[in-house]
Amino acid sequence: MCLAVPAEVVSLDMEAQTAVVALGKVKKQISIALLETVAVGDFVLVHVGFALNRVSPEEAAKTLELMAEAGLVSEEDAA
Repeated sequence: MCLAVPAEVVSLDMEAQTAVVALGKVKKQISIALLETVAVGDFVLVHVGFALNRVSPEEAAKTLELMAEAGLVSEEDAA
């Protein structure tokens, strides 16, 4: 099964086409090469180290809540 997880962009390096995203306390550097626009504070769907597309904060929260109910992420990460 493939799974993309919504995470918030906390910093950007436009020259390297990378961003640091956060999901709860976990932070990870990812590629933003597949996106036309992205800004700090945006939510993106992350799959295997790539941001696939932007999502609204509401959609990210809803998705994380469903993932927490299914036991795929912690309740803290969904909050």
